[in-house]
Amino acid sequence: MSRQKFYLEKLSCFFQIRNLLLRQALAECLGTLILVMFGCGAVAQLVLSGGSHGMFLTVNFAFGFAATLGILVCGQVSGGHLNPAVTFALCLLGRERWKKFPVYFLFQTIGAFFGAAIIFGMYYDALWDFPRAFNITGKDSTAGIFATYPGKHLTIVNGFFDQIIGTAALIVCILAIVDPYNNPIPQGLEAFTVGFVVLVIGLSMGFNSGYAVNPARDLGPRIFTAIAGWGSDVFTARQGWFLVPIFAPFLGTIIGVMIYQLMVGFHVEGEVRDKETAAQENVRLTNISSSDNLKNAKK
Repeated sequence: MSRQKFYLEKLSCFFQIRNLLLRQALAECLGTLILVMFGCGAVAQLVLSGGSHGMFLTVNFAFGFAATLGILVCGQVSGGHLNPAVTFALCLLGRERWKKFPVYFLFQTIGAFFGAAIIFGMYYDALWDFPRAFNITGKDSTAGIFATYPGKHLTIVNGFFDQIIGTAALIVCILAIVDPYNNPIPQGLEAFTVGFVVLVIGLSMGFNSGYAVNPARDLGPRIFTAIAGWGSDVFTARQGWFLVPIFAPFLGTIIGVMIYQLMVGFHVEGEVRDKETAAQENVRLTNISSSDNLKNAKK
C-alpha cells in the first residue's frame, strides 16, 4: 500500500460519520446546495446581464438539470429529496420515518442558504455594478435572484393557490416516478425524470412567482439575503409574502398525495395485493390437495 493511500484511508476513517440520519442529512444539504447554486446562478446571469446572458427558458432548464444533478449527488445516501415537501409526502405515506422530516428540512435549508451564498460571492462585483443593487421589489430588484417574490399582478390569495397547485403537481409526478407498481422508472433514470418534471413545472407555472414549490429552497436564500444586505424587508415585502412559499407547499403536498393515492396509488397497490393473495390461496389449495392425495395413497 502506498503512503498516499494509507493516509487517505486514515483520513477517511477519521471523518467517517457512523450515524445514518446525520449522513443522510448532510447528503441532503449538499444536494440542495447544488440545486440552489445552479438554479440561482442562472437567475443571476439573467438579471445582472440585463437579459444578454440568459432568458426565462434557460433559468427553467438550469433548475431542471440542477435538480437532476442534486439527486445524482445524494440520491443513493438520502433518497435525493432536496425538498421538505417531498420528505413530508413520503412521511405521510409511511415510506419515511417522521423523525427525518425536521432534520431533512433543517439541512435542506442550510444547503439552500450556502448555495445562495456561493452565487452571491461569485457575482458580488456584478451585483455592485448593477443599478440599485439591493432592491427587493421593482424593475431593478435583485432579491429575486435568490428567493421568490410575487409578480406585481399577484395577490396573496392567488399566490397561495399558485404554490398549492405547483406543489401538488410536483408531488403527483414524483409519487408516480417512485411507485414500483406504476410504470417503474429504470434504475438510474429517476433523477433525470424528476429534473424533467421540475423543468415542465417551471415552463408552465413560473410566471406568477417563480414556482418555489420548495420551502427550503426559498427560506434558506431568503435568510441569506436578509443577512447579506437586503435587510429584514425580505420578510415583510408584499404583505409577508415569504410565508406563502413556506406553508402553501405543505398543503399542496397533502392534496397531491390524496389525488395520487385516490386516483392511482390505492388501485395499483390493491391489484398487486389481490394477485399475491390469489397466489397464496392457490399454493394453500395445492398443498391441501397434495396432502389428500398422499393420505389416499397410504390407504
